Amino acid sequence: MKKIINPNKETWTTILERPTQTVEDIENTVNQIFQDVQQNGDFAVSKYTSMFDGIELEDSLVSNEEIEKATNTISDELKIAINQAKQNIETFHKAQKTSKIEIETTKGVQCWQEKRPIEKIGLYIPGGTAPLFSTVLMLAIPAQIACCKEIVLCSPPNNEGNIANEILYAAQLCGCTKIIKVGGIQAIAGLTFGTATIPKVYKIFGPGNQFVTVAKQLSTKYGIAIDMPAGPSELLVVADDSANAAYVASDLLSQAEHGTDSQVILVSTSKALMNDVEKEVYEQLKLLPRKAIAEKAINNSKLIYVENDEIALDLINEYGPEHFIICTDDNDFYVKGISNAGSVFIGNYTPESAGDYASGTNHTLPTNGFSKAYSGVNLDSFTKSVTFQNITKEGLLNIGKTIELMAEAEGLQAHKNAVTLRLKDLKT
Repeated sequence: MKKIINPNKETWTTILERPTQTVEDIENTVNQIFQDVQQNGDFAVSKYTSMFDGIELEDSLVSNEEIEKATNTISDELKIAINQAKQNIETFHKAQKTSKIEIETTKGVQCWQEKRPIEKIGLYIPGGTAPLFSTVLMLAIPAQIACCKEIVLCSPPNNEGNIANEILYAAQLCGCTKIIKVGGIQAIAGLTFGTATIPKVYKIFGPGNQFVTVAKQLSTKYGIAIDMPAGPSELLVVADDSANAAYVASDLLSQAEHGTDSQVILVSTSKALMNDVEKEVYEQLKLLPRKAIAEKAINNSKLIYVENDEIALDLINEYGPEHFIICTDDNDFYVKGISNAGSVFIGNYTPESAGDYASGTNHTLPTNGFSKAYSGVNLDSFTKSVTFQNITKEGLLNIGKTIELMAEAEGLQAHKNAVTLRLKDLKT
């Protein structure tokens, strides 16, 4: 890990750069695949599944028999764990429901707002080196609570043409209406345009590699909404001498093992802790099954020393981490001061893994500094706020003149006339 001591503020932007390719580097590939899928549908999807996943499928739809087999294959112990996580995620997301907001703004003018579900949802679940069945819970559960009608799940097949048993079990447990064996850019393109097999959706959710991230961004050009521009995973820990170096190292490695393009950062006011954490990282790294992946991510990561908490907080807000762990003598200072973070983990006994799996918060979070403007996935991500108004005769008499004057001042005579005609009838 690269050590940086007291960096000047002018260098922060460079120091905090993510190890990602620019959109321009991969946009051409994404555009070509989108055009192919738009024109050739399932044929193009199958071609890219063969090309990228190394498997030719006769049918990419997951059958009920496959789901039943997957369910029977999973151990009872894991089922209990998944169900406990499901219960906690449901509890937290159900608590986010808001009731109808209704108010009379002027006598006779009633306004209200209600939530409506987004009817057609697409969920992208990465497979690859780590099939993320936990992400199924994080996305399908709030979609189900929001009462979305169609919940379409896409996930890449393995070299045997199957989706991980755990993903299938979680998908049926959480109410997914269709499961399709397709991944990568072609999955996002399929959800964007629709094919004979893949339904077109209104909004796409889910993490993925940089190609999937750019594909999701491109889908917005075709009128499809996305949860956020989420890319490779990242974690920032702020810690001082009160922290446990072994715990901090384990948290850094928990994100580093996601992928070679993940980034983890330690910001500390203690050089001694920095040195201890670095030693622990390399000791724990030796024992990891995904050592090769984590090691490359660690090479992209940094240990940053600053002189005080105020500087540390400024730097962290500039970075805008996806995951932010606080292990200091004054955790409240950071809790109150953090503006830009996807999800915050407080204290020595709150590992980031808890949010990834079972505490109840959502782990689909903004990366690449997008936490400065985006929230993580929540119940509202699956709904729309629709406003209503109902105006009585008395209400129109009360606000009619205001509307007329404003419409006339903007030069919109038809707007004014829509009120004038009604007022004339009311006054006669």
